Amino acid sequence: MARNRKKQLPLIENVTITACAAEGKALARIDEKVVFVPFVVPGDVVDLQVKKKKNSYMEAVAVKFHEKSSLRTEPRCRHYGVCGGCKWQCLQYDEQLKAKQQQIYDNLTRIGKIELPELMPILGSKQIYGYRNKLEFGFSNKRWLTEEEVKQDVRYDVMDAVGFHITGAFDKILDITECHLMDDINNKIRNDIRQYAFQHGLEFYDLRQNRGLLRSLMIRTSNTGELMFLVQFRIDTPEERQQANELMQYLSETFPQITSLLYVDNHKANDTFSDQEIHVVKGNDHIFEEMGNLRFKVGPKSFYQTNTEQAYELYKVARDFAGLTGNELVYDLYTGTGTIANFVARQARQVIGIEYVPEAIEDAKVNSDINGITNTLFYAGDMKDILNKDFIQTHGRPDVIITDPPRAGMHQDVIDTILFASPQRIVYVSCNPATQARDLQLLDTQYKVMKIQPVDMFPHTQHVENVVLLERR
Repeated sequence: MARNRKKQLPLIENVTITACAAEGKALARIDEKVVFVPFVVPGDVVDLQVKKKKNSYMEAVAVKFHEKSSLRTEPRCRHYGVCGGCKWQCLQYDEQLKAKQQQIYDNLTRIGKIELPELMPILGSKQIYGYRNKLEFGFSNKRWLTEEEVKQDVRYDVMDAVGFHITGAFDKILDITECHLMDDINNKIRNDIRQYAFQHGLEFYDLRQNRGLLRSLMIRTSNTGELMFLVQFRIDTPEERQQANELMQYLSETFPQITSLLYVDNHKANDTFSDQEIHVVKGNDHIFEEMGNLRFKVGPKSFYQTNTEQAYELYKVARDFAGLTGNELVYDLYTGTGTIANFVARQARQVIGIEYVPEAIEDAKVNSDINGITNTLFYAGDMKDILNKDFIQTHGRPDVIITDPPRAGMHQDVIDTILFASPQRIVYVSCNPATQARDLQLLDTQYKVMKIQPVDMFPHTQHVENVVLLERR
């Protein structure tokens, strides 16, 4: 009986990497076929071990460097190449910006296929490390083993880990000892909790069995100097209740810089806690961020842009594109906690924000009150259900629509209603140029793209924000 042997994939030598590609990878071309390769940069000359071979493309990894590109830089993080984030740490930052600019151009031209003005130069981030105001880490009793550890083929006594989830292995956590995306406080607290847990025998979470005391951590910092720290537990016994209380007391005493110390007792099979009760151990259940002359209340469930400094630049672009004179009715779609709505409110007659998450809408109302803004209205519900012809007839046709949808872009019903509303200008903020390009094509029958401004919110990643101004034809 013939055995079903897996086909041996080729090793290809002396390949020159030619460009950056999607998902933080780079690419080369071999015999008219595209090869996607992680952790390399244009100009590298490498040997490639093919891992996947399809009719139109291949995926490979670099197994030997013959020549390193002049565009390459030394990654700062010791976890680079294993952790799934910050894949472009090896690429000089000005080259990252060029790649993101090209990514937006390619998406808008190849997918949108509409008349476009020249893209404005991308706005780079002043901080390329330590720029995030929020990080989340998971616990697992199944630590991800690196290739070196697997090759050693030994039994490891310590399999508990706190860090980032590994893509494609939902129950595995890469144990993180350093992360440079946030102020070093994230490393101090996370590493201290790991040590405390080992010393006191706290059980790390088992993602397959849905049990174990320690589930996750969330850290939020703010430009007002406040620090929020939330621990997510699963507490099943009186002993675990005591352990959780003692850990929270330890954190309160050891880290006085924590101004908002919180915990959640979550028994669900996932770590989302928007529907869970928040318990306050110390301080308030919120912190504040400042942007321009505004203050924003940020709770543990709030959405707030994770790069505060660049968010300010992004919102200034959106406000400038809106061209407000003080007389306009503005609809702010997917308003979140009302950040953009409140940011532009003083330049408009009225701003109406719509958002799916009810808690976010309550935050938006609070943020208006905090800043003495009285010309905003906020509504919670599914966008395609709330924004309809009756809504427009009740509240009036908008002069300007600002829309900042999720990565999936806008539903066809929402686009149809926008076309019915027929505002003079649309400002489209997007974190996904591909779905933005698709939506721009659908709006092209009545609107012309006038300005395009990319903004880099996330250095060392492939992610990029893009703001587009459309005007009625």
